[in-house]
Amino acid sequence: MHDHHDHHDQRAGRDHAPRVVVVTGASSGIGRATAHAFAERGDTVVLAARSAGTLEDVARECVERGGRVTVVPTDVTDAGAVTALVRRAVADHGRVDVWVNAAAVWSYGRFEDTPDEVFRRVLDTTLLGQVHAARAVLPVLRAQGRGVIVNVASVYGLVSAPYVSAYVAAKWGLVGFTEVLRHELRDLPDVHVCAVLPGTVDTPIYRHAANVVGRRIRPLPPVVAPERVAAAVVRVAGRPRARTVVGRAQHVAVWVHALTPGLYERVAGPLVDRLTLLDEPVAPTTGTVERPDPGSNAVRDGWRSRDAARVGAGLAVVGGAVAGAAAVVLRRVVDRRG
Repeated sequence: MHDHHDHHDQRAGRDHAPRVVVVTGASSGIGRATAHAFAERGDTVVLAARSAGTLEDVARECVERGGRVTVVPTDVTDAGAVTALVRRAVADHGRVDVWVNAAAVWSYGRFEDTPDEVFRRVLDTTLLGQVHAARAVLPVLRAQGRGVIVNVASVYGLVSAPYVSAYVAAKWGLVGFTEVLRHELRDLPDVHVCAVLPGTVDTPIYRHAANVVGRRIRPLPPVVAPERVAAAVVRVAGRPRARTVVGRAQHVAVWVHALTPGLYERVAGPLVDRLTLLDEPVAPTTGTVERPDPGSNAVRDGWRSRDAARVGAGLAVVGGAVAGAAAVVLRRVVDRRG
């Protein structure tokens, strides 16, 4: 646990006071991209994740981008460790302006094939980790009278698919939990709780996933860059919004699920089977659910660069679903008017 300081002047054109930003899940994927994005704005970033060695790499990347950094290795499933993270941020920097909950682990496979300990660990990290954070940091934000919590949820907090029961349970829970916090914080107009809901993002989470489906998996196209999600997090930290979905196709999925749930159920399963399961058998693995894999931590995993053909196939299926949904909605409107 130590600090990395930028000894250069802040870049010209920065017209805001530097903030203190805590990012959990900062070692990889969306969390790492988000840490970079805040550092580029000259903010002080407190980096938290399980992989201490990786966090040192992320710290150097943030300093190169013009930020100040504190590294606090943290397992968010440990409520005491999360409380210590809050205390460290306040002790070192005097306050917390923005808290980004980006820690998550993932499992893939039928619910009946998923070991109970894997299911529980996904919930412990992806839902209860954010609950521990809220419990620890809200008293600080209440005392300050201001601050923003950004929960990196998922489109899987609004829709569903086969093989992701634990992750869907965690993200649906996180979306609801976020909404309840907003109800309860109405007496603090300058304390905000925001949800950012990405769809499929080009991160190592697919490589990191526990996998009991028996085949290698890949993300459901079209895949968006993690930097786009990071930009959305930075945006809502500055101009809070209750809910932000990242990705056009993801907006479509939410719309179809809400308006025509029967059609969504018919389309989702075949789409997932066709586009996410590769013809490459793999032995069951718990991935990084139990312990991190520092060597594979990165912002991106390269899915977008090798995805053109599958994106076309995915968009064709999504386009068919949209057409079907539009037809159903139009039929309902005509029926009502008739």
